[in-house]
Amino acid sequence: MQAKKQIQEPELFRSHLDQILNQKHPLYRLANQIDWTFFEDKFGPTYVEGVGSPGKPIRLMVGLHYLKYTFNESDESVVEKFIENPYWQYFCGYEYFQHSYPIDPSSMTNFRKRIGAEGSEEMLKEVITTIRRTGLLSESGLNKVNIDTTVQEKAIAFPTDARLYHKMRATLVREAESRGIPLRQNYKRVSKKALAKQGRYGQARQFKRARKMTRKLKTYLGCVYRDIKRKVTEPDEKLRELLVLAERLLHQKKDDTGKIYSVHAREVECISKGKAHKRYEFGCKVGMVTSNKDNWILGIQAIHGNPYDGHTLDTSLTQMERLTGSKAKEAYVDLGYQGHGYQGDTQIQLVNYRHMKKLTRAVRRWFKRRSAIEPIIGHVKYDNRMDRNYLKGEEGDQINALLSGCGFNMRKLLAVFLCLKYFWQKISQRIKNSFTVEPCLIQ
Repeated sequence: MQAKKQIQEPELFRSHLDQILNQKHPLYRLANQIDWTFFEDKFGPTYVEGVGSPGKPIRLMVGLHYLKYTFNESDESVVEKFIENPYWQYFCGYEYFQHSYPIDPSSMTNFRKRIGAEGSEEMLKEVITTIRRTGLLSESGLNKVNIDTTVQEKAIAFPTDARLYHKMRATLVREAESRGIPLRQNYKRVSKKALAKQGRYGQARQFKRARKMTRKLKTYLGCVYRDIKRKVTEPDEKLRELLVLAERLLHQKKDDTGKIYSVHAREVECISKGKAHKRYEFGCKVGMVTSNKDNWILGIQAIHGNPYDGHTLDTSLTQMERLTGSKAKEAYVDLGYQGHGYQGDTQIQLVNYRHMKKLTRAVRRWFKRRSAIEPIIGHVKYDNRMDRNYLKGEEGDQINALLSGCGFNMRKLLAVFLCLKYFWQKISQRIKNSFTVEPCLIQ
């Protein structure tokens, strides 16, 4: 059903939040800068009229997601802290202080499913529009951009053959029991014991015994797989997918491409970025575009298939143009983009520090600014929830990356408003001190 309009009846004996709160607080100022009617127009058509109970106010749901990714909270913690923080309540559109939870945390998941990746991109677009509306990002700031890729890791355990065999067998047994399929043996107890032994043998560097336990786990999976195949001639769609997955898992080799690294998150890819401390990362690649001068995120998206970095240039620049409405004239990239083959209007500048001395001072300055995207990636990962993605499927990867970009930009906006607040406090204090007359000492 259509979302409720956030209209609250006036209360005689309660004070409005805008009369209690500090109107110079960064979150208060940011709440008044965002155009909330934009989301009413965009997300309103996703609700069906006359079916089910009324939906929660759209500003409340959008505001909670902004707060979640700005302050690195989970669905549960952002709802819990909402009733403790009046600034958060004002940001989400409430006029009076609330003493009860506004939603159940599961409503956050339902809202993300409703708006999808396209709606999350609209949320990032409005944040960028707010930045430009406040005058913190000029048209000239969009001419030169930095582009880089990173890895958004999925919330899965490190994939080993033994663990994958055990998880796949347990999944097949569970699905067979739910459908009433009688299995000759489910291997639940012996498989759990073999997995524990495999881990202990590996820790003790007894690799021959560890490999023996891995073969046992593979045998258990094969027995369950063949038993189901014999007893079910026409499996339903879900069971058929699991049987195909089990068959791929039984036959995959060490050097195969398109391997399975997780039973519940099959979209996970193995990506090697050449890091000394982390040889392999399991998730998906993320392309990011930032302004070269002001370090705002102008585009961010999850890219599946583990493409070569140079082949992500077109999609990254297209998304930036879609979000900002303008094309970048120059894009600065590292040497990982060599041989990119990009044919668009943007001039791609490969930053090679060995040839810096041949460049003019002005060009050298812009080339050095390319490395500013590296700390942005670090902040987005560890401050804005892109380090470990808990959302489901490929669409969950897209949504998490986009909302992480929203969180970074909003965190930066709050820092700017906070600096302006302290700047004007210092100026007013100096003016006040300049007119203060010190009392004369009477002897």
